[in-house]
Amino acid sequence: MLRVGSAVACMACRNLVSPNMGVRFRMPLQKLHPLSRAIYHRYNASVTPPHRLAARHFTSMSRLPMQPPKPPPGGHGGWRYQQHRNFWMFRLASRLLKLRYILLGSAVGGGYTAKKTYEEWKDMLPDMDEYNWVIPDFFWEMSKQIDLDKLTKMLPELVEIAKFLPELPDLDKIGENFTFLKSILFTGVGSKGASGQRFLLAEAPGDSPVKSATDATVTATPEASGKQFRKSSDKEKVDQLQEELLRTQVKYQRMLERLERENKDLRKVVLQKDEKGIHQRKVKKSLIDMYSEVLDILSDFDSNYNTQDHLPRVVVVGDQSAGKTSVLEMIAQARIFPRGSGEMMTRSPVKVTLSEGPHHVAMFKDSSREFDLGKEEDLAALRHEIELRMRKSVKEGQTVSPETISLSVKGPGIQRMVLVDLPGVISTVTAGMAADTKETIFSISKNYMQNPNAIILCIQDGSVDAERSIVTDLVSQMDPQGKRTIFVLTKVDLAEKNLASPNRIQQIVEGKLFPMKALGYFAVVTGKGSAGESIDSIKDYEEDFFQNSRLLRDGMLKAHQVTTKNLSLAVSDCFWKMVRESVEQQADAFKASRFNLETEWKNNYPRLRELDRNELFEKAKNEILDEVISLSQVTPKHWEAILEKKLWERVSIHVIENIYLPAAQTMNSGTFNTTVDIKLKQWTDKQLPHKALEVAWETLQEEFARFMAEYKGKDQDDIFDKLKEAVKDESIKRHKWNETAMDSLRVIQHNTLEDRSITDKPQWDAAIQFMEETLQARLKDTDSVINDMAGPYWKQRWMSWTSRSPEQHICNETKKELERLLKLHEDHTAYLANDEVTTVRKNLEGRGVEVDPVLIKDTWHQLYRRHFLQKALHHCNLCRRGFYYYQRQFVDSELECNDVVLFWRIQRMLLITANTLRQQLINTEVRRLEKNVKEVLEDFGEDNERKVHLITGRRVQLAEDLKKVREIQEKLEAFIEALHEEK
Repeated sequence: MLRVGSAVACMACRNLVSPNMGVRFRMPLQKLHPLSRAIYHRYNASVTPPHRLAARHFTSMSRLPMQPPKPPPGGHGGWRYQQHRNFWMFRLASRLLKLRYILLGSAVGGGYTAKKTYEEWKDMLPDMDEYNWVIPDFFWEMSKQIDLDKLTKMLPELVEIAKFLPELPDLDKIGENFTFLKSILFTGVGSKGASGQRFLLAEAPGDSPVKSATDATVTATPEASGKQFRKSSDKEKVDQLQEELLRTQVKYQRMLERLERENKDLRKVVLQKDEKGIHQRKVKKSLIDMYSEVLDILSDFDSNYNTQDHLPRVVVVGDQSAGKTSVLEMIAQARIFPRGSGEMMTRSPVKVTLSEGPHHVAMFKDSSREFDLGKEEDLAALRHEIELRMRKSVKEGQTVSPETISLSVKGPGIQRMVLVDLPGVISTVTAGMAADTKETIFSISKNYMQNPNAIILCIQDGSVDAERSIVTDLVSQMDPQGKRTIFVLTKVDLAEKNLASPNRIQQIVEGKLFPMKALGYFAVVTGKGSAGESIDSIKDYEEDFFQNSRLLRDGMLKAHQVTTKNLSLAVSDCFWKMVRESVEQQADAFKASRFNLETEWKNNYPRLRELDRNELFEKAKNEILDEVISLSQVTPKHWEAILEKKLWERVSIHVIENIYLPAAQTMNSGTFNTTVDIKLKQWTDKQLPHKALEVAWETLQEEFARFMAEYKGKDQDDIFDKLKEAVKDESIKRHKWNETAMDSLRVIQHNTLEDRSITDKPQWDAAIQFMEETLQARLKDTDSVINDMAGPYWKQRWMSWTSRSPEQHICNETKKELERLLKLHEDHTAYLANDEVTTVRKNLEGRGVEVDPVLIKDTWHQLYRRHFLQKALHHCNLCRRGFYYYQRQFVDSELECNDVVLFWRIQRMLLITANTLRQQLINTEVRRLEKNVKEVLEDFGEDNERKVHLITGRRVQLAEDLKKVREIQEKLEAFIEALHEEK
């Protein structure tokens, strides 16, 4: 027995560390003693422990040949102890100088040197902290609850494995292999990502690959173990451990998915209880909903101060048909988007707000309808609604639109984030597309990606050649450093099947093939390409593919780089990290913008309230309704005067030209009255009622326009002029005059015109005055026409320095000739005979004037008209005293005033018609117009685009910006406060 310190080790234990073994690792005797005793000390309490030679006889680790035990001293066959001599110093020196102690010291020094070299290599590795987001958060949470160091210590040491080997191979190489694998599987490189991988293996140490290999080694016989290690190369050992690692990862990944499903069901129950009010507490609005509201306001924010929207969002870009929509549907866990085969389906940006909720539902921001995503009919209706909104947003002559469609999706287990699905990038404009479609798509994509806080989710089709990619160049331009880009390779199943060299996939996910950089690279499978596949079937297909894929088995893809589940977790973590880093800075930017806008308002509009477009519309609406009500306050006298005047202006030409003048040219009063009665009857039956209604409708329009445009004082705001004009035009356009009263109006007019009895002198005088004013107006118009035909007189020529044209000179000579004819025959008829025309033409030719017969007739018509009107005015003055003869019915051929009676009948018809129309206006049409105005205002109030077009100006824009900036700032502050509370 040898005493080392306070511990005692047997002779067999000392033989285990014999220098003949060639073991370089330090093995304390205290540790080997229990193992040695458990294996070799087969004795009972009554038997004396064997000495060193017996231990060497049964030691399998020794390379020396077995020596038989020395015979006991003495001849009696019993065990005896030799008598010790006093040469203890020589014995101690000989033991200290033995070779095994020198080797043991060398092993200690070599271990220290190896440890120092390992630390140097570890420091040379890059820092992987920037890629921590790649590993989902639940890995870190579970790793905190498990003591990884304790599990690591449970693994067997190399020396314990080596002592069972009859012939040790090159232990230097084996040691290096074990150290390399152990650093990968357990210790990592100091990064969080390596810790996530370590967690997958350390969760169940009993099933770890290293322990499994150890157990296999222990149970096997020493001879078989030696043969196995000699046959298998180091690479095969590493491959076996990698396969075992993959199986372990898949096993625990399934366990995690099962736990997630249970957690999802439990959260759904809790959320349903909160929704039903079982817990009597007020549920606050979720963070993602608060953030989405801010983005919705910013989508309508158009400031002249160039206040840019730099709030984070996940922008999904990719080539057309690369699988962008499919990836979004996998993240949203529902087939919510319209689908097409090779056709452009995404025609405008779609903002999808994902959040957690008890039920899987979807809703548009401007609608209260909820679509149950668990029902196929609701899914079909949602896809149809999205397609309709896209087509509606696209203007005529365009293919895509920059208008954003906002949609929110809630459901159990959905990761919270805001994504924007953009139209797919194309390389060629095909038939049916607008010529600028390609440029428009690039412009929309750049507008979203140039946001420095936007997460760019770059989708690349893995089934096509990498050289055909367009979006990668665009992304590399917008984010050259790749600090906010996540690369997603879709259709990996087709890529593995079609590609002759799978190493290209590895180059893509390692960022070595495309000229772009990214935070992380993911490979996903979004189904087999069938439109009828469900989300669950796609998930199962994706899991089965990666489980059996040689890309993952051969180490080309890492476990955390595959499946849309890991992708959604990584994108959500990156999104919220960006939100937390930038939201306060954006809140300060909007605060500064608010200060600038308020300063401009105070300087330019100090005495006006800050009314936005909606508030200004309500103010204008009240003013318009007040003006329409004022229309009903117009006095009947005013209505009748306007109607009578306008009606006479409309019918006066017909009365003079078609009734009065033809009848007045007759030779006796009987013929005059008969002609007048016939023509008045025809006029009343066919034209007069329609003319009267047209006049009434035009009068109503003019009065309405006059009230709309009338200046109301200093409070009048010219910003409403465009709106009032549009309301007036639209109201008049919608208003239809009630023509049911036309028949009664015709009867009234007919009865009025048949009455010829003038009852008193004032009516007679009024008729004469009306006739005289009418004839004078016509005479004035006739003189004007004649002057235009004949040209200026000598006085006008000298005073105004004007002259006659050749045509006017001919017309003037013709006028003079016809005036001489008319002077000779004052009672001439209205028309010239042919011989008279010839005579006039020859007289003019005698003076050297060539004239056309048509010009002679036209000139005669105007001259005779003036002559007749002058005679009629003279006769009208004579009839002023003819009421006595009319009343007594005296027959005096020299004083027949039938024309006065005609004008009295016309005047009375105008008065009664104006009165009838006034009653219809006040009682019916004004009220109907008020109703139309209210309907137009309501329609305008619901049409925001029309309001923007009608209420414009810097003042309106400034008030709008102020309101939105304040609202954004308030919501951002509330969001930041809630974000800090959650943190």
